[in-house]
Amino acid sequence: MRKLNLQKLIKGAMMVSAASMMLLAGCAKDGNNGLDGANGATGPAGANGKDASETCKLCHNPAVVDSIATIFQLSKHEYGTTAEEEAGNTGCTPCHAQEAFKYVCKNNVSTAFIQDPATLKWSNPYATVAGSAYGNLGCFTCHSNLHTTYAYSDLTTFTTVAAVPMTMWGGTKTINLTQDGGKSNLCVKCHQPRPIAISTSMSIAGQTSTSSFADTANRGKWLDYTKLASAPTAIFYDSALATTITQPVTPSYRTHVHYGAVGAVVAGMGGVEFNGTMAYASSSHASQASCEDCHMAPVTGAAGSHSFKAKGNFNGCNNASCHTSAGGLMSSTNADFTNIRTEIKGLIATLGGKLKEGGVEIMNKNGDATTNLWYGYTTANYDGYLNVYDPVNNPNGPTYNTGSFRYMGSTSSWTTAQKATNAAFPKLHLTNAQMGAIINMQFAIREYSLGVHNYKYIKALLTNSIAILP
Repeated sequence: MRKLNLQKLIKGAMMVSAASMMLLAGCAKDGNNGLDGANGATGPAGANGKDASETCKLCHNPAVVDSIATIFQLSKHEYGTTAEEEAGNTGCTPCHAQEAFKYVCKNNVSTAFIQDPATLKWSNPYATVAGSAYGNLGCFTCHSNLHTTYAYSDLTTFTTVAAVPMTMWGGTKTINLTQDGGKSNLCVKCHQPRPIAISTSMSIAGQTSTSSFADTANRGKWLDYTKLASAPTAIFYDSALATTITQPVTPSYRTHVHYGAVGAVVAGMGGVEFNGTMAYASSSHASQASCEDCHMAPVTGAAGSHSFKAKGNFNGCNNASCHTSAGGLMSSTNADFTNIRTEIKGLIATLGGKLKEGGVEIMNKNGDATTNLWYGYTTANYDGYLNVYDPVNNPNGPTYNTGSFRYMGSTSSWTTAQKATNAAFPKLHLTNAQMGAIINMQFAIREYSLGVHNYKYIKALLTNSIAILP
């Protein structure tokens, strides 16, 4: 009898087991054995699915988004640093940071001032929340539907085109530029003046109590320009007459309308409208042109399209609806263009010369091309600030800084020498006419076009301001 070979026995068992598994695998679920049948007839073709890559190419191609992104690099909206500098500031970021802007638009944040029933102080509620006070400006700032349907129509839906209640007027006046589907309102949402707030507390001539002012009911509220225009000879600010001031704003280096005057100027509103020889009207740009027409025209050099720059680019002006060859195409040498700018520049110079206190000009001049955004726009290089002493921002300012205005902060950090320098300067004494003329001059400088945006309105503001001053 042969000896069993254990290795062969195990191998045989494994083969039997494998064969059994194959047999079981060939059984139907109902237990019937059988081989696979012949293939059935081919079914109808299904609907074509969407090719994600092809959908992306509708926008992400050299002619559309790729080109826009490249041109956007020329825009200060992209390369500016304010979004980073103001990050976390809930009051400033609605105009300087993407997420904050989206927040105030989505939540329709009100610009109507609110009064605290306990302190009676007013405050401006137009702000974002801490969690949204950030973000560089980019595509999603203005284009709210990007990557929603992944169709080209995503590009043409904007964050807002609604009428804009002006924060400088506490929402009581509204800008609504309806041409071109209201797209200009998207720009105006940020490019509008900020309110000049009535001081909530002041320290003048030894007085620190806000109850010393006749206008305590309006502390923190926006400065009402109509009161300046209706009583031009009344005292606006005088340190020796603090108890009679009805619109208490302490003049300081940074007493101003901020930098977005252009939205109000284009709409033909917002300035201090003194009675005078010129009626307040608007040029055709206010109703016939949109911001996009001029600032996003076909590119010339570094201007046009998503650079949002118009300087040197007249492609948006010279079309069948606006300036034609028959009427004279616009250019940097066209007489209409140059004459308007020369005239407005002259009116600004005249007004600046009349705004004096004790022989000293009230409006600041800045010959530094780096720090003065309006360098070269006026012969004297006005920047819209007041000519008030500040050891950091305006060390050559020849008038006294009270140090109590909210934009200035306290003077407590100044050195003894700086305080002594400041104390030797004369204090400003302003009438309503002077304060209103200051505001109008700021409008004229900071709308940035020397009258091109709305020649008739700017000329009226300047002309009537000059006439109202002694």
